[in-house]
Amino acid sequence: MTNVESLAKASKELMLKEPFYGLLLMSLNKIWSNKLPTAGVRLNKINYELAINPDFWESLPMEQKVGVLKHELLHIGFFHLVNFTKYANKKVLNIAMDLEINQYIERSMLPEDGMFLDTFPELELEERKGTRYYYDKLMELAQEQEETMQCIMNAISNGESECELPNGQKINIPDHDWEEIEQLDEATKKLIESQTKHIVEQVADQVQKSRGVIPGEFEELLERLKQIDPPKFDWKGYMRRFAGKSVKTYTKKSRRKYNKRLPENPGLKIRRHKHILAAIDTSGSVSTNELKEFLNELYHMKKTGADVTIIECDTAISYIGKFDPKKDLEIHGRGGTDFQPVIDYYNEHQKEYSCLFYFTDGECSAPEGAKGNILWVLSSRGDAYEELPGQVIKLEL
Repeated sequence: MTNVESLAKASKELMLKEPFYGLLLMSLNKIWSNKLPTAGVRLNKINYELAINPDFWESLPMEQKVGVLKHELLHIGFFHLVNFTKYANKKVLNIAMDLEINQYIERSMLPEDGMFLDTFPELELEERKGTRYYYDKLMELAQEQEETMQCIMNAISNGESECELPNGQKINIPDHDWEEIEQLDEATKKLIESQTKHIVEQVADQVQKSRGVIPGEFEELLERLKQIDPPKFDWKGYMRRFAGKSVKTYTKKSRRKYNKRLPENPGLKIRRHKHILAAIDTSGSVSTNELKEFLNELYHMKKTGADVTIIECDTAISYIGKFDPKKDLEIHGRGGTDFQPVIDYYNEHQKEYSCLFYFTDGECSAPEGAKGNILWVLSSRGDAYEELPGQVIKLEL
């Protein structure tokens, strides 16, 4: 059987076993290449293609050929190429991404030298926690110069693709070769992200129309992409009263408005936008459902026309950036809880914001020295641990 024939057979088996992945595979251009050691997905303009080393492919039993195909498709479906630029250490990131996706593939369907949670027994890694969780854990090991991670990092530094761990286990070190993505301009990156979302949604629609089943690992993603619940609070009315001052003023030319100084020229419309600092409690006590509840409210808050800056914090601030409802917000942290870092930041930058909205479950002691307009937004399952400075509302179930 030729490589082309075995690829067709593996694709058919994947389609019959898991139609979602089979249909996703059909959307890719496929090429054979000796320039990479195994197999990998990569960008072809704003689309994806699958490259496979023919010798590597030939060495695999059919079950593992199917598993390798699913592995590469998971990189696309989990937006790994889109998110590649968001992490500093790409070598550690490559490992973290493989640790994440290999959990969704039967162990027998993958080569024995792949990356699995039990490759790092000293970390006691939790299952299906996402790339960020595994990346942070591995970075801790690297900084502590732990023996297993140090062995891997040394092999990477020497340009080796394989490594024998201190326990004698041999592993293949993943290298996804996606550095070219970092050279793209922001507009192209956004276009690729939109295209990836479109591909995943389109495949899901095809599966549902054919009465197939969408894999559980994609249900939450698709829910985020498609579903926006009604707001649980009247943000427009409340911000009009609560965040009365504005920190940003925009002007727009309008032919409908008379220009008193220059009658021949269009008039100017003046629009004042509120600028909200929205803190999200990303501690471990806040459940995934509560985080989804917070993000849903932020979406409706943004629709009121306010500028929204997100600040994520558990015991320390882990992220600050503009809120874009068209993008999935990556959650950082998931440790303990401390309100003080956000309050200190807001006190220092108070002139930049109309107010602070703090989304939390309330399970923390009250901060000290809070100033300015602060609204505490408790989750529908939350309750304030202590009396909080400012005003407090609770989202309804």
